[in-house]
Amino acid sequence: MLKVPEQAQPAAPERPVGELVHQLIEDGKAYARAEVGLVKAIASAKAGALAMPAGLLAAALLLGLAAINALVLGVVLALARFVGPLLAGLIGTLIFAGVAGGLAWFAVGRIRRAL
Repeated sequence: MLKVPEQAQPAAPERPVGELVHQLIEDGKAYARAEVGLVKAIASAKAGALAMPAGLLAAALLLGLAAINALVLGVVLALARFVGPLLAGLIGTLIFAGVAGGLAWFAVGRIRRAL
């Protein structure tokens, strides 16, 4: 026996294309705002977590510079006993400039090999 077809539900009235495009644009803007908010929240959380270690590294850098200054002063004062204060300062400058130049030369060589 043949079945009686069920009555189809009336279709929802179709929306104009302009309205659909407008809704699509608004949804896209909302999605973009949500993504930007998520990125801001992640960056803020990471920045908060890195604040203390960054401060500690800055303090360590300052203390390291103080230690280097003390080393330089000690070398110059030790040399001053033998050659005078002016020549000791020049010799100390040459020693530490040579060390700095050697480190820079080594670093440039490593960079060239890496590239």
